Amino acid sequence: MLILKKRKIFFNHEKEERWLNEMAAKGYHLVHYSWGKYTFEKGTPGEYIYRLELLDELPSHPESKDYIQFMEEQGVQCVATSMRWVFFRKKAKDGPFEIYSDHASRLKHYQKIAGLLGLVCGINLLLALVNFNSVIHLSDSTFVLYVSLVNWLAVILLAPLFISYWRRINRLKKEMELYHK
Repeated sequence: MLILKKRKIFFNHEKEERWLNEMAAKGYHLVHYSWGKYTFEKGTPGEYIYRLELLDELPSHPESKDYIQFMEEQGVQCVATSMRWVFFRKKAKDGPFEIYSDHASRLKHYQKIAGLLGLVCGINLLLALVNFNSVIHLSDSTFVLYVSLVNWLAVILLAPLFISYWRRINRLKKEMELYHK
């Protein structure tokens, strides 16, 4: 079986999901993921539909294990996990595959992602400010300066993504208000 390995970094799970489905349409099916390294097996084009989900807990947590087991009972396969992210796939011939089919579940999903992004962004902002303050007060501070720059880079990359999820959350809330009036 032909194996293809690709290295790619995504900061947006929807773009990552879209890319995985484009790869599947070409016959490359994800079989493993680890820190930006995707491993695909060559198979039938369009055989699978992929979805990504941010779990409430780590995949090793009993609640997450139960959820993944439930999904597998529904014909959905867990292909890979990374931190709290899980990569699911389902045979396309079995019909559409949507994890978040209603506004409330999509809203909860976006809130989980925004919460995680906000936390990571906030921690990096705090560290960037602390490290930058240390640079000002230390005479030999080259290493601390580099660490501060990495923290600032993380803030610069994550803040727009956080803001985009925040906007989606607000848009979904407005839509929910319209439908429930």
